[in-house]
Amino acid sequence: MLARQEAIANLAKLEGRVSVDGLAAHFNVTPQTIRKDLNDLAARRLVMRVHGGAVSPSGTANVEYEKRRMMASVEKSAIGTVAASLIPDDASLFINIGTTTEAVSEALLGHASLMVITNNINVANRMRLYPQFEVVIAGGVVRGSDGGVVGEAAGDFIRQFKVDYAVIGVSAIDRDGSLLDFDFREVKVAQAIIANARHVILVSDATKFDRAAPVRVGHLSQVHTFVTDHCSEPLRAVCREHEVRLLETSTMARGR
Repeated sequence: MLARQEAIANLAKLEGRVSVDGLAAHFNVTPQTIRKDLNDLAARRLVMRVHGGAVSPSGTANVEYEKRRMMASVEKSAIGTVAASLIPDDASLFINIGTTTEAVSEALLGHASLMVITNNINVANRMRLYPQFEVVIAGGVVRGSDGGVVGEAAGDFIRQFKVDYAVIGVSAIDRDGSLLDFDFREVKVAQAIIANARHVILVSDATKFDRAAPVRVGHLSQVHTFVTDHCSEPLRAVCREHEVRLLETSTMARGR
């Protein structure tokens, strides 16, 4: 195997998805050369070819949680602050699994009298220390990699509630507005959260627009408010079409 091909396979494993154009620029070769590399790697089952690039065959394996926590940490903090500002005191809300939803939970610590139902042990551990919050945690299988509670039992637990707000994160957002994740057990819980909240707030930084994940959670049209640092043009169009409120922290910062 060429050294370049080995590097491409490692990039695909790390990032989840790689593009022909991005790789051509990175390695200073032609797109045709990259396409041949990807075809060779696909033949060895080291990547899977998709339109415009390739994905890691271990697409069900998410990026390690601590690495994800550090990715776009400044952007996630800003997203968390804006999302938290949308939630009034004395509200009930779901918070699901994810490093961006955890940033929202941190920004909520100044609120009063919240009822928080979550399948995220990290969120529960943070918010339980504050007496003004009633924290309810879903039961189910605890995922060792990130402290997420997943599975049918967690979904059944969530369906007992009807709350004011849901704060949800996903692993990837496709250009057509599809919301995607890696673990089908987590997806079932996320779908229950969306179905049982009066107002759904999706939080995601722009790095999620360049990733691929195999399991469909739902669609951007099911969301009421989308908070991100910078939205891509295809997703901006989806928001307009389905009347989803779009809040971009980069634009808001420039406006101050």
